[in-house]
Amino acid sequence: MSVLTDLIYGGSHAVAGLTEGAVNDAIAKFGADKAIAFPDTAYFFPTIYAATGVKVAKLGDLPACVGVLKSLITDQEDLGQALNAGLATAVGAEILEGLKYLDGADPYANETGIGFVPDPVIRSLGVPLVTGDIPGVAVVLGKADNAADVVSVVKDYQSKGILTFLIGGVIDQCAEGGVKMGLELRVVPLGHDVTAVIHAVTVAIRAALIFGNVQPGDLPGLLKYTKERVPAFVNTFGAIDNVVVSAGAGAIALGFPVVVDIDLGENQVPGALESVLDHSLTVKHSLELRNIKIKTKELPIPVAFAAAFEGEIIRKADMHTEYWSGKNATAELVLMRDPSEIEDHKITILGDDMDGGEKNYALCTFIEVAGAKMQADFESVIERKIHAWFNYMEGVMHTGQRNQVRVRVSNDAFAKGLRLKHFGEVLYHMIMDEFDAVVDKCQVTFYTEEAAAEKFRDEVAMPRYNERDDRLLSMTDESVDRFYTCILCQSFAPAHCCVVTPERLGLCGAVSWLDAKATNELNPQGPCQPIFKEGCLDERTGRYESVNKMIQEATHGAVENVTLYSILEDPMTSCGCFECICGIEPVSNGFIVVNREYKGMTPVGMTFGELASCTGGGVQTPGYMGHGRHFISSKKFIAAEGGIERIVWMPKELKDDVAERLNRTAKELYGIDNFTDMIADETICEDCEALMDFLTEKNHPVLGLEPLM
Repeated sequence: MSVLTDLIYGGSHAVAGLTEGAVNDAIAKFGADKAIAFPDTAYFFPTIYAATGVKVAKLGDLPACVGVLKSLITDQEDLGQALNAGLATAVGAEILEGLKYLDGADPYANETGIGFVPDPVIRSLGVPLVTGDIPGVAVVLGKADNAADVVSVVKDYQSKGILTFLIGGVIDQCAEGGVKMGLELRVVPLGHDVTAVIHAVTVAIRAALIFGNVQPGDLPGLLKYTKERVPAFVNTFGAIDNVVVSAGAGAIALGFPVVVDIDLGENQVPGALESVLDHSLTVKHSLELRNIKIKTKELPIPVAFAAAFEGEIIRKADMHTEYWSGKNATAELVLMRDPSEIEDHKITILGDDMDGGEKNYALCTFIEVAGAKMQADFESVIERKIHAWFNYMEGVMHTGQRNQVRVRVSNDAFAKGLRLKHFGEVLYHMIMDEFDAVVDKCQVTFYTEEAAAEKFRDEVAMPRYNERDDRLLSMTDESVDRFYTCILCQSFAPAHCCVVTPERLGLCGAVSWLDAKATNELNPQGPCQPIFKEGCLDERTGRYESVNKMIQEATHGAVENVTLYSILEDPMTSCGCFECICGIEPVSNGFIVVNREYKGMTPVGMTFGELASCTGGGVQTPGYMGHGRHFISSKKFIAAEGGIERIVWMPKELKDDVAERLNRTAKELYGIDNFTDMIADETICEDCEALMDFLTEKNHPVLGLEPLM
């Protein structure tokens, strides 16, 4: 083992020396009080913060960190000690990368890679990670001897939905090999320097802080979380030096196995550091080492099909065909039928199938399903899946829903033979796969002829949409006999459990009461379990004996009491992937609401990331609450504290998005017209004094409410 440990220690010493010199040079140039930070994170230097609890905020904080780094390099002939030296290399890499951002620099502006991955991106990855749309995380670094090998491996990961980070020469090799890259395509180039690997490491580390409620300074807890709950691994290509080996040791310490494509012989560590010389086996072996099981879907279509393509953008110049409600009739509708009314696997296209030479067509997608356990409430649940399934096809972009839809097909996908009949195959196979518990037969019809599409939209689809909307508007928490749990996120946040009601969707924004109901019907032992409304203890806060009992069971005792309508008294826990966060603004006696995409400052003196760091991981933090966008306009939103008339500030983009629904609720509850005009945003103010001036000018109702505390 001495050869391996010698390589690790050699790399660690090299990085330690570089780090110490770089820190001393930076202090000499800028001074010890010079501020330093990674962009858009509430976790300082995440590796150092998570492992030691130290909040690096200025250059003068770094010499002590270098001292800790050096203390981890013991040169002892022991693999455990050597892995600690690998962690020291990770700390050194973080400091070296952090120094690149000094003095407002944008070090990756002219780089192929993106560098540091911001907190909001990690939060946005929470849902696909827990649902399995992203089944694992691959870190691919080095430079392959044969570029085709790494291209093949990365494309294989992409086809399986694996989130793949690239470091080093593999970035250029993959780009030249036609790999589609970007955060939205889940192949993410980080940087060419080997130290850029830390940006993949800090994604895993912040997952522990954001979702797992791992406390800063709890190194054993951190290592346990990353090993057990972050399904990551490392592949190296080409020759490796001692710095790469040392960085790999840091990955192994975090629980991430390393697969290299050179023969390590007796220096291999089974399950942790292994050689795979046959690149056709790299993916299979890497997934096995992390026990990642891929549910493959072999579909009869001529393009790749994977969740990784969901974020693909088809530019107009690359577009062969477009179906867009702005120019032609569009609609997407699922209807329940009697089994005798439909023919299973029948796919019909009434009109042109992209071959007519036109760029723009109408497109109404009509799916008819039948099954002994099918319910009309499940129609909209299946319907919402169309968006994801169409986007999973390589070369297809889908936005919108119902009668407001845009679908683009790329020139490349068309050249490969993709046609609407294949869209039908995707719909049929995915419905029969994911909804097999309730769907026995499925029939798909596409309308692309304008007159026929308009007739279908106006006479079939729109009346059904309106009927559903009327039913949903009539559904209240009081009108049902049960709520549902949702514990999908427990794979990352073991102490969290959502309670989903008709008027309160899951905080990720992806699970409504109807979704939860359908999930329970499809999988009675699954993540959504019914909570029968029993033992109401307090109507004002929404406190139920049955809810508390189910929460205790679902969180294994971590949470004992939850209210459904209060933010101050036992608020619902958050996992970390919430769309928005609501926080108390004590000066105005109100609350601000901030969405994940907003990067600016708020009147409470904290960014979204800093506010979000106050909650998440399954903890209850009175005064702060994660939630979905659509919950903002609910009559139950912070109802125990006075409801939506407590909202005093939110980012303009969010305010505009929820304005119609929020104004409608305010009019119904309080008789206020255009309530959102009374809510400040960043174009009006970002501090509490200016906020109070604005609220006074608008005579905001919060000014007349009782004090919160």
